Amino acid sequence: MMRGAVRHVLPLLLLLAPAVGCHRGVRFENQVFSKPGVRYRVGALPHVWERVKLSQNDLAWYTEQTGHALSVNSTCREHEDAPLDVLTRHLVMGFTERLELEQQKVVVDEREGLRSRYRAKLDGVPVELLFLVLKKNQCIYDFTYVAPLGRYEERLEGFESLVRGFHAEDV
Repeated sequence: MMRGAVRHVLPLLLLLAPAVGCHRGVRFENQVFSKPGVRYRVGALPHVWERVKLSQNDLAWYTEQTGHALSVNSTCREHEDAPLDVLTRHLVMGFTERLELEQQKVVVDEREGLRSRYRAKLDGVPVELLFLVLKKNQCIYDFTYVAPLGRYEERLEGFESLVRGFHAEDV
């Protein structure tokens, strides 16, 4: 039963927003993502992670075998200058039965970020979530990790690697 739920996590995430096409000026090479107005580096991931396209995310990965998902996004225009906890609450929209497990301030790329862990449901499927939100160079960056319930630790190192390697560049 759990394995069936795992297979539904990515399709459910894909339903949250329409498919994204290639956009002029968007690149990801040598762990560096760039699009008009923003450029940043992320840490490398183990080969179990397969890159996928998710709308409203700069970068996203999925592990088909286990059903874990990762994403990174930057918003540099038309964003509200809200506190990190408010920005985090925006990320949990679409999830139901949300339970905040922990929240802590961390320093990433010389900026204070907010790291938040939740247990929730996505279209009735229980998941564990980890978010990291920070502001730098007039942009908001958010990292998201989604794990099937009870399998949070299995692929957490991928999230940690992305964050450890993060560096926003001036554009």
